Amino acid sequence: MPGETDLNKLLSNMSPVLNHGAYVFTIVDTEIPAGLSPVATVREKEGLTLVLEKEQADSAGLTYDYVAAWITLEVRSALEAVGLTAAISNVLTDAGISCNVVAGYAHDHLFVPEDKAQQALSALRTLS
Repeated sequence: MPGETDLNKLLSNMSPVLNHGAYVFTIVDTEIPAGLSPVATVREKEGLTLVLEKEQADSAGLTYDYVAAWITLEVRSALEAVGLTAAISNVLTDAGISCNVVAGYAHDHLFVPEDKAQQALSALRTLS
């Protein structure tokens, strides 16, 4: 099923949902340590970035400096869609909320400061 590319449809149907838990970004040398289940990874020259539940990072003794809430946009967005990330960035910038966006094949995922999760949801809903 192809994703949506029309910005107006993406915004009106994005349906942001707050996932349960607190999430962190951390980095390891090359491989995911045994027992960890990251929700996202990014391989960089400095190492392998893991986005995972804070509890898992704490249990594994991993360091981090950013604790986030994870918001999923339920609309099925196409990877070639234009303007969705910009619209989200603008509304969150206006609200003073930082955001790290991870695009999956079907959905966009937003990691915002944990203590601003509800404020971020409210700001995002103004776009619908």
